[in-house]
Amino acid sequence: MKHTRFIVNTIVCFSAVVIVYAVGMLLSSQDEITQNVAVKTDAPLYLIHNSDNDTTYKVIDDNIQRFIRREYIEGGMVVAISFHGRLVYAKGYGYSDVADSIPMEPYNRMRVASVSKLITAVAIMRLIEQKRIFLHQRVFGNIGVLNDDEYLSYKDKRMGDITIYHLLNHSGGWLPRYGDPMFMSHTIARAMGKQLPINMQTIIRFMQDKSMHFTPGTASVYSNFGYGILGEIVAKASSMPYESFVRSNMLAPLGIFDMQIGHSHIDHRLPREVLYYVPDTTGVVDYADGNVIVPRAYGGVDIQTLGAAGGWVASATDLLKLTLTIDEFPDVPDQLNFESIDTMIHRQEGFDPLGWRGTIGDSIWYRTGTLAATSAIIERRPDNICFVVLLNTSRGPNLALALRRLMDTIINSIDRWPETDLWQNDEQWQAYKRGLVEIE
Repeated sequence: MKHTRFIVNTIVCFSAVVIVYAVGMLLSSQDEITQNVAVKTDAPLYLIHNSDNDTTYKVIDDNIQRFIRREYIEGGMVVAISFHGRLVYAKGYGYSDVADSIPMEPYNRMRVASVSKLITAVAIMRLIEQKRIFLHQRVFGNIGVLNDDEYLSYKDKRMGDITIYHLLNHSGGWLPRYGDPMFMSHTIARAMGKQLPINMQTIIRFMQDKSMHFTPGTASVYSNFGYGILGEIVAKASSMPYESFVRSNMLAPLGIFDMQIGHSHIDHRLPREVLYYVPDTTGVVDYADGNVIVPRAYGGVDIQTLGAAGGWVASATDLLKLTLTIDEFPDVPDQLNFESIDTMIHRQEGFDPLGWRGTIGDSIWYRTGTLAATSAIIERRPDNICFVVLLNTSRGPNLALALRRLMDTIINSIDRWPETDLWQNDEQWQAYKRGLVEIE
C-alpha cells in the first residue's frame, strides 16, 4: 500500500490538516463498487449549486435555452466558466433525470468520454517529469515499458518500435479498418477463448496477433486503443492501478474527490451521476453478455475497460479545476512544468497534439468527448477564460462544433465577469492556488 501525504496550510488561524491517501481501500460506502483507490480526508466534498451564481446573465440563459431547443437536447447540460482562475459561472440546464423532473446541477457527474484522454496524457507527463518513464521510450519488447512475458510476442515486428509519444499523438500504427478493438469485446473474447467481460490485457494480446496498418510515427490516426495502452503504462510505471494513480496523485491535491472511472449499467450509477439519453432507442448486445439486449447507453460499451481512453465520470467544475492546472496561465499553479505543457500542445504538422483534440495557434486548446448519450468539451482560450460543457445526451461529433460556436457567442457577449469566485469557500482548492499544497 502506498501512502501519499501532503500538508494543507491555511492563512486564517487553524492548524494544518494531514491528508492520508490509502490506495486500495474504498473511497466511501456509497462508492463501494469502485475499489481502486480511497482518499481518507476530513475535508468536505465541495459542491457547487445553481443558486450559488450571484449574477444572472440573461444572455447566457437565452442562448443555452435556444441551443437546447434547436439541438433537441432531451436531458440537459452544465456550463462552467473560469476567468483568471476564478469560477465565475457554473449552472445546469434541463434535467439530470427527465422522468422525475430533477434539474441539472453543476455538481452532477457525467461520463466525459474522450476527455479522459487528456486526463491520461497529463498522468503520462507527470510520470515523465518524475523520470519513471520517458517520452520516446519504447512500449513493447525487452526494453519496453510493458515488457511482461505476456506482451513479448507479437506478429508484426514494427510493434516493437512503438513509443509512448506515438501513442499520445495517435501515430501508433492502427487504422479503424476492422473496427475499434475497444468496442469489440464479443469478437475478441471469441478469438482469444476468453469469458466476457474481457480486460485491457486481452485486447492488447488480440492486437499483437494482428498485422499493423502503418509504421509507427508515420501518420496520425485517432486511436482509442493507443490510449488504452497508455493506461497500462501508467499502472506499470507508477506501480498502482491507473485510476488510483490519477485520483491520489493528480486529483486529490486539487480537492477533487468526485472523479472516477464510471460503470456501464444503470444499477451501478454513481452518486450524483445523471441519467443518459440517446435519440436512437434501438437496443444493443450487452458487452458482458451476448445473450442480453440492453439500452445503448447502459451496457453497450465496457466503460471500465475503456477507462484511460474514455471511461471517466466527472462534474464540469471538477474538470475545470484540472484544466486550470495545465493551462499555462499564472492565476493557478500548473501541476505540469512549462516544458511538459508545451510538448502537449505543439504538434507535428499533420499529427494530433498530446491529449488535446486540437489547437488553434498557440492560444486555443480544446478537447472533446462523445459516447452514446454523452457529449463533453473543454476549451482554453487566450483571454484567460477556460470553460467546460457537459451533456447527458449526444448527437455525434458535430455537436462539439455547435457547442464551441455557442460558447463563443456567449463569452463574446459578456463585457464583465463577476469579481467573486464560486470556489472561494473551497479551502482545499484555495490552498492549492496559494501554493500551500505539496504535490509529489
